[in-house]
Amino acid sequence: LRPEIARVMEPRAPVPASRLKAIEELTRAGIPVHVNLAPVVPGLTDQEIPAILKAAAEAGALSASYTILRLPYSVKDLFIDWLENHFPDRKEKILNAIRDVRGDRNGDKIYDATFGTRMTGEGAYAESIKNMFQVFRKKYGLDQPSMMGSSSKESFRRPGDQLQFF
Repeated sequence: LRPEIARVMEPRAPVPASRLKAIEELTRAGIPVHVNLAPVVPGLTDQEIPAILKAAAEAGALSASYTILRLPYSVKDLFIDWLENHFPDRKEKILNAIRDVRGDRNGDKIYDATFGTRMTGEGAYAESIKNMFQVFRKKYGLDQPSMMGSSSKESFRRPGDQLQFF
């Protein structure tokens, strides 16, 4: 929700206020909204989880999920350069937090492709993020069954004779 971080993380994406407005408009139109907090950057954006979930719920979202930052292959080097350019004073703190959620606090592992943990991490730091997310997701009522993947044929109408357009 912090515009100064949003601007440097996603300079060409809509600002957080615009995203919340989109949730409101979709909700008013009767479209169920699911939000995905992604990427959660340990040491940089994880502390925003409660506020983001509250704002999403107030805007009308029904459910939420999250994904921990993933840094495969050369993305890792781009991210480290990005940290150096935008958050040089916090770079090591953030990298250490990422190592924590990848189960390698004392090493240099900041990515793990293991199925089941690559999206959520592992270890105490990852567990604290998960617990915080779950507590606030429930508090704000965003623990409804996800509408993702569910569909109904109820509103579908078979196209009629298209020649009537001519």
